[in-house]
Amino acid sequence: MTQITPWSDGRAAGPSAPRRPLVELVDVNKHFGAFQALTDITLTIPERQVAIVIGPSGSGKSTLCRTINRLETIDDGGRISIDGTVLPEEGKALAALRADVGMVFQSFNLFAHKSVLENVTVGPIKVRGVKKAQAVKEAMTLLERVGVAEQAKKLPAELSGGQQQRVAIARALAMRPKVMLFDEPTSALDPEMVQEVLDVMVQLAEEGMTMLVVTHEMGFARQAGDRVIFMDEGRVLEDTDPESFFTDPQHDRAKSFLGKILAH
Repeated sequence: MTQITPWSDGRAAGPSAPRRPLVELVDVNKHFGAFQALTDITLTIPERQVAIVIGPSGSGKSTLCRTINRLETIDDGGRISIDGTVLPEEGKALAALRADVGMVFQSFNLFAHKSVLENVTVGPIKVRGVKKAQAVKEAMTLLERVGVAEQAKKLPAELSGGQQQRVAIARALAMRPKVMLFDEPTSALDPEMVQEVLDVMVQLAEEGMTMLVVTHEMGFARQAGDRVIFMDEGRVLEDTDPESFFTDPQHDRAKSFLGKILAH
């Protein structure tokens, strides 16, 4: 696959470069009516870190992910910043900041009536103002990178689920985001398609893309993660490195979760 380093816009990339905070959440709470989905979340994700968010269903993982680009609003008093800029509530400033945050969903959310190539080029052209010829060139490089360049002229419905998800990753990367959010990107895939998507994500991690990944794929968490954030009932219960979490979890809820999920 062709490699495009995520810092090709001039951002520092060397291992000795200081890692500035790219995503900061401070006292983030989220209610859906009387239900509190997130409680007092304070996290900092520095550049080039791969943070894995795991936990049981309903623990707030996806809600956390969706608040980072304002797909879900947060309660008053909390704050989320992207590369030092606080997320505004609405308007052009929010749209501009969202362009720096790539997101890949459980369901691929591709435009069904547009070709694969059009799906990848529409954002850079409409939002970033990239010329069409340049957008097409970069899109084809990205599609090659994720292994689906030969599908460029097809509609999403003509692709397998794994291929569609790889297109979705290419579409997000086409915006040259500072951080990538993955909300259970393999959960809607047939088992044989999961690895082809995880392989792309591992490559991104190795190249230094800042990533927050909500997943149940424990092998990926151990292989590609720099950090594991374990959530339950809307709270962060553990926040540590993968080896420590998987070999010596500190919280009883984490021990119970791992006991169940690793037994399968």
